[in-house]
Amino acid sequence: MKFKKYIIVLLGLVLFACQDDDQQFGEIVAPSNLSITADIVGADDANPNGDGTGVVTFTATADNAISYSFIYNSNKKTEASGTTSFIFSDLGVNTYTVTAVAYGTAGATSSKTIEVEVLATYAPPPELVNKLIGDGTKTWRIKSSQAGHFGLGPPGGTIPAEWYGAGPNEKAGVGMYDDRYIFSEDGTFTFITNANNDADGTDPSGTVFGRAGLIDQLGGSGGEANGADIENLLYDDFQSTWNLIGPGGVETISLSGNGFIGYYTGGSHNYRVFDWSVPNELILSTLDGNNEFEWWFIITSE
Repeated sequence: MKFKKYIIVLLGLVLFACQDDDQQFGEIVAPSNLSITADIVGADDANPNGDGTGVVTFTATADNAISYSFIYNSNKKTEASGTTSFIFSDLGVNTYTVTAVAYGTAGATSSKTIEVEVLATYAPPPELVNKLIGDGTKTWRIKSSQAGHFGLGPPGGTIPAEWYGAGPNEKAGVGMYDDRYIFSEDGTFTFITNANNDADGTDPSGTVFGRAGLIDQLGGSGGEANGADIENLLYDDFQSTWNLIGPGGVETISLSGNGFIGYYTGGSHNYRVFDWSVPNELILSTLDGNNEFEWWFIITSE
């Protein structure tokens, strides 16, 4: 009889736990009636593919949606408002595919894809191109010896590292200073994650530095959390492509896929060229995928 009582008590506890889980997570509701629209900047009857800047604003709406993500190739932006913009930089008129994902309760999702034809006509200054690639290929790195070589400020800010700037060599040992960024004339962007131990190209393993949550997009392994940063995430050398674009007349380095410089922030992977007046130096900034901060970098060529 005691044995039967124990079974009844255990069954009661299991049922109570299941009921408690149901109350905790609530009803799982997937978003419905998802729609996505595209507004190409400068598009009109005479210019259906836009004004040549390549800027497109996407808007998604759905019933029971908590937030939205927009995905183009490996670029992903998450927006609670359901609105974001991408800059498409391939010269001429090209077709691009963007997917909107709507998130409901308990992680339930719905998705929808749209195609847009966009015109890009920007021609970058030859002097900037020559500075970036030299005679055909040039290697860059974070200028770790200079104050403010890495920092942050408000989105769209115009004061480098307005809210925080790293002191000389302050970020040693986190997986950033030994990275190298190689820009080639054919549009190839090569990222070396451990230049100190990969001089002969036989050891592609290294580590990188980035924002917690956003750096997960790389799919690396390991890494150490330090506040909102992930230090020394294991990641191999990789290649993507680069383009110079000019949204709003501002020279910008656009990297494809998960290409990045210095500190992984997700977002558009576009780096505003804020200042290129100093020889062998560029001051860059980029908005992170959370639209939280403008991140600043000073890079120097080798």
